[in-house]
Amino acid sequence: MDIHSDCKIFIHTSVYFFDNLPPREWKSVKITLMEWAGEGLFSNFAAVMKNYGTILVIDDNEAILTALKYCLAGTFDKVLTMTSPEGVISLLKQEDVSIILLDMNFTLGVNSGQDGLVWLQALRKHHPEIPVVLITAYADVQLAVRGLKRGAADFITKPWDNDELVRKLKDVLDAADEVATLDEVEADHIRRAIDRCHGNLTKAAEVLGITRQTLYNKIKKLQ
Repeated sequence: MDIHSDCKIFIHTSVYFFDNLPPREWKSVKITLMEWAGEGLFSNFAAVMKNYGTILVIDDNEAILTALKYCLAGTFDKVLTMTSPEGVISLLKQEDVSIILLDMNFTLGVNSGQDGLVWLQALRKHHPEIPVVLITAYADVQLAVRGLKRGAADFITKPWDNDELVRKLKDVLDAADEVATLDEVEADHIRRAIDRCHGNLTKAAEVLGITRQTLYNKIKKLQ
């Protein structure tokens, strides 16, 4: 068997190994594989080595941030962390973030999840193009469902499984790469207009440049 075939078998059987390498070892392997790819040693390198860009993780627990930074280093080119969502809008003006992993609680002694919902709404308003995945306690699944209704792309429960977390994040980003249909774009635009007008259909219709009856008919189609 020639070196080309050896490399193809190697890349196919080593995906799990790559995803679980410590950051320092991963960097070394990635450089080697890129050199091989440049020499044309296997054609499917790009698919396996897909670039998932930058992830921003927001959680007030330093230990969780450290664990997630280690866990996600092999999947994302850059892992940014914040202990508080204060300042996140400013950060997003400076960094090209692909996805955000957001905790639901930031107020000491309060576990209502309201903090997360408020910041989710702010992120959807200022950066609707960036998907947000929520982090919630196992017992707060209903809270996570509320987050999904408000625009979150998905949620993960504590304690999480590392492989499941990475899979969900990849799935969200892969789905975001798909081109939306015109109906989907219109539906999203209508929802955002209604949300901006706090549910006032008359004002939302004015923002959209259509009559209230037309807006009402479009909403019926969405239900």
